[in-house]
Amino acid sequence: MASVSSSSRLNKVVRQQYMSLPQGQKCQVTYIWVDGTGEGLRNKTRTLDAEPAGIEDIPEWNFDGSSTYQSEGSNSDMYLVPVSMFRDPFTLDPNKLVLCEVLKYNRLPAETNHRHRCNEVMKTLAEYSLWFGMEQEYTLLGLDGHPFSWPTNGFPAPQGPYYCGVGANCAYGRDIVECHYKACLYAGVKISGTNAEVMPSQWEYQVGPCEGIHMGDHLWVSRFLLHRVCEDFGVLATLDPKPVKGNWNGAGCHTNVSTRQMREEGGLQHIEAAIEKLGKNHKKHISTYDPHNGQDNMRRLTGLHETSSIHDFSAGVANRGASIRIPRQVGKDGKGYFEDRRPAANCDPYLVTGIIAETCLLESEESS
Repeated sequence: MASVSSSSRLNKVVRQQYMSLPQGQKCQVTYIWVDGTGEGLRNKTRTLDAEPAGIEDIPEWNFDGSSTYQSEGSNSDMYLVPVSMFRDPFTLDPNKLVLCEVLKYNRLPAETNHRHRCNEVMKTLAEYSLWFGMEQEYTLLGLDGHPFSWPTNGFPAPQGPYYCGVGANCAYGRDIVECHYKACLYAGVKISGTNAEVMPSQWEYQVGPCEGIHMGDHLWVSRFLLHRVCEDFGVLATLDPKPVKGNWNGAGCHTNVSTRQMREEGGLQHIEAAIEKLGKNHKKHISTYDPHNGQDNMRRLTGLHETSSIHDFSAGVANRGASIRIPRQVGKDGKGYFEDRRPAANCDPYLVTGIIAETCLLESEESS
């Protein structure tokens, strides 16, 4: 079996003795932010004198950006600006998790603070009542980087029995999946489902529908919760879009999109108009859909393993090999939503939802 961390083997009964101690009227607030890699999450905790009633009750804070790839040591202070509050499933009520935007010393958004720009776009387009749902795929690994529960010197049986599978020979790591699901529900994250994926040790959960900026907030916090749950079990969760080379599925973050007009009678024409605009801007979207300007997706979007080719744009009803899929029920009803299957598992949801909103609703139909 793949290695697990030593800290996961610490005595949890002893830990629970301390975790059950009363904390008076004090409240622990854990600040969460995206670091300078654009993928990693950081966090630290402070004590407040009372439980905050809302985000406005949580003060700004700061941190050393030179230790998170976000500033130089000579001018390292960065600001943490609270933007979204959740319940803490690890230390329990009344304690909170708070997602933060990062500002530089001059109060401008940090380079990997893509929320700031996305929020401006979503406010501009509020009249469209933009709904998003994102399907986060991930793979469980041991500390040695080997997929969790895969044979030490070899491979499991080929893909086929694992998708939505059941049984010890098909589902690897379900305890982590179920604990993460409960943690999201407790926290108030809008998690809407989960399932085992096509490659063994690969799983998916769905977040949404969320309106506008809340999509990115809820997905980032769901990722934080995933990494924290995995930490307790001593394993890793990777969002690498192609964690295992060869004849194995990659990992994406399929993004479902719907405006108020798309949900109303005759909505299919609005869906088709949006898809036409997306096609004209394919290259720009590909460069935005993973943190490395399309290089991560280059390994995943091969036209095989239920993906489209990174070089070509395509759309179709119920076609999981297309760039954009219109669900069969949507085609039948003539209204609903469409699914962009191009975003990579490690995408920034603020960048993805922001550029989709801009392309479909703000920009002119200019070619990429």
